[in-house]
Amino acid sequence: MKNIVASVGLIAIGATAMQNASAQNLALDQTKPWSVAATLRGFYDDNTATLADNQALPAGQHKGSFGFEVSPSLSFAWNLEQTTFRAGYLFSYKYFDNEIPYTTDKDSLVHTFNLSLTHQFNERYQVALSDSFVVGQEPDLLRAGNTFSTFQRISGDNIRNHGSIALDAQFTPTFGANLGYDNALYRYDAGGPTVVGGQITPSPVGSLDRIEHAPHIEGTWLLQPETKALLGYRFREIDYTGDELIAGTVTPFGVLAPVMSRDRDNREHTVYVGGQHSFRPDLTASVRVGASVSDYFNQAGAKDTWTPYVAASLRFNYLPDSYIEGGFSYDRNSTDLVGATGLGTFTMDAESASIYAAVNHHFTPKLVGNVMGQFQNSTYNGGLYNDDSEQYYLAGVSLEYLFNPHFSAQVGYNYDKLDSGLTAFPRTFDRNRVYIGVTARY
Repeated sequence: MKNIVASVGLIAIGATAMQNASAQNLALDQTKPWSVAATLRGFYDDNTATLADNQALPAGQHKGSFGFEVSPSLSFAWNLEQTTFRAGYLFSYKYFDNEIPYTTDKDSLVHTFNLSLTHQFNERYQVALSDSFVVGQEPDLLRAGNTFSTFQRISGDNIRNHGSIALDAQFTPTFGANLGYDNALYRYDAGGPTVVGGQITPSPVGSLDRIEHAPHIEGTWLLQPETKALLGYRFREIDYTGDELIAGTVTPFGVLAPVMSRDRDNREHTVYVGGQHSFRPDLTASVRVGASVSDYFNQAGAKDTWTPYVAASLRFNYLPDSYIEGGFSYDRNSTDLVGATGLGTFTMDAESASIYAAVNHHFTPKLVGNVMGQFQNSTYNGGLYNDDSEQYYLAGVSLEYLFNPHFSAQVGYNYDKLDSGLTAFPRTFDRNRVYIGVTARY
């Protein structure tokens, strides 16, 4: 499974992450184990708070804003004969000319830490560990996989951490296995439900704070030198940790039909088959297809829910420094929507289909372009929004010119759009962001 997880992680970094990372990753000096970089950018964001199209602005506040960003970074690489270690830190400070609506904030801080360690015991056994820790506000940064649980920007020092460990074993020339464990932690800064018209509205802490445990085992069979067959099993448990009321009606006699964060806890079992194939040295593909069953164990009488499972990826290195990478996934995921009906039912999660692609092209040795896009269709399970859908579009394009190995300039554009089919809670929005900047690296 680690191959497809790595691919998904690369594609699903999103427009914001691509914007922050592209400049620092180019033309690194391979003769020393460390490198430093700093980027200065000016930008315009026409919807800083991802407000819905029909949402009124607070008095004196503006939907969009000009601003600037300062982003230093530090990376380290250590290579031994059997061990590889990577570490990196990226800091981003953004200042907005106008306050972000519904806040008094005129700035935001993002911290991104990444660690990875790979050790080859011998030609048959290898272990890989990785961790990615983010403090931020944008939805494409606050996710560990390729699907979005929320499409909204959420102010504050929100935390996402994703760690994994995997052991690859090749027992015979044709049979191998991968055993691993993934853990994702989400902690949001804005806590405490609110009450509007007697109805409880959840905070991000109540609806999204959680820990996800996902061990897996996968067997591989070498059918041909270029082809592997796969058979795997994944267990996933999602424990909501907000310990808050996320729905209910407040009356003088107490809360009617209360729903707590933990009422959405669930366990999922997934079985799949698949394959990996190298069509040629520069064109590889991977696919896994199966089914999942989910058990909502904190809900008395809740029925098990079956969901298709698909994870596919493709990579084509069409030139020495240029590639196309993309994929498709279908799985069940958490959501910020609760959608309680007042009759004891509520939205438990969503089924999401996601397709994504990225192109990195070197027009010349000094001019590099990036294009990425993602589309996600989410259909909600249970409650007021049962079987309703939302579509989310994410796109980004950037150009970077390297004057020399230590100095470059870049320009870019990011587009986000949520097309919401929730008649009871319309939240359709679009967002345009443009930036221009320079990067120095050593």
